[in-house]
Amino acid sequence: MAERTLASAETERSRFRVPPRLLASQAFWVTLATLIIIVVMVAISDAFASYKNIFNTTRNFAFIGIMALGQVAVIITGGIDLAVGSVMGLSGIVFGMLMASGHSLWLSAALGLSVALAAGAVNGYLIAYLGLSPFVVTLGMLSVARSLALVVSNNQMVYQFGPDEKLLFALGGGETFGIANPVLILIALTLLFGFMLNFTVWGRHIYAVGGNAQAARLTGLAVDRIKLSAYLLSALTAGIAAILTIGWLGSVTNALGLTYELRVIAASVIGGANLLGGEGTAYGALIGSALLEIIRNSLLLAGVDPYWQGTFIGLFIVLAVLLERIRGKRSA
Repeated sequence: MAERTLASAETERSRFRVPPRLLASQAFWVTLATLIIIVVMVAISDAFASYKNIFNTTRNFAFIGIMALGQVAVIITGGIDLAVGSVMGLSGIVFGMLMASGHSLWLSAALGLSVALAAGAVNGYLIAYLGLSPFVVTLGMLSVARSLALVVSNNQMVYQFGPDEKLLFALGGGETFGIANPVLILIALTLLFGFMLNFTVWGRHIYAVGGNAQAARLTGLAVDRIKLSAYLLSALTAGIAAILTIGWLGSVTNALGLTYELRVIAASVIGGANLLGGEGTAYGALIGSALLEIIRNSLLLAGVDPYWQGTFIGLFIVLAVLLERIRGKRSA
């Protein structure tokens, strides 16, 4: 009888025990930090909990979150994509000018995304097949894509988008059931990327490449092709974010996406992507981008000078890498 009682007590305790794997997840601690900040801000600021502020905050981090999903795929392979902001700008300029010329939203989107994919293909080919440094290649593409955006736009702003203008504005600036459309798209893409990373052959292979590319190659995996696919996805998400951002802003210039690469990489790393490769999740990209935007919003509501935002973002990047190093030592 006593043994049964002890066994049932142990079973009851195990129901409330947090799984060790969850505690070891950086995304879990980032989620906890995000919730703590939300609770504190709700307690000290009525404006923070207002519907308008929540709507704007979630919409603002959706664009970075979408781009972070593609960045996570690249970082898992052990690479990095510094060109996402410039690819976003080039893709957005091409898309906006096509719509301004009277083309449909869908044709303009297809061609704008094709431009983004072309940039991603160049990055992926040079890195995967020619063995060049991801840092150097994507840094070069950052400059090339931004320059091409200037050439294509002739440094002009586009603010009229032809017959499908209302549809574009509804896509990027509208809402469904009180939730901004870009947020719904972010959620859908997060679920899709999460499924791809966890339940597909491609997902298993991309983690294997990031863990040990040489070992993956010896087992017969198409390492080069897998790396190329990651850079294509990163460019594609940059193009998608460009279209949604233009629909929200109602205009586009060649400065679209300027310095976004810092925020995208920060969101990915803070969410648990390991810059050495082999680790990263779709949810981590979402919660990392959410934490950054909530911090930014909290600082603004607290009256902190906006110029300090970069300092806080930089500190969080360093802290995230430090936590990753600590977790790595414990697991070893």
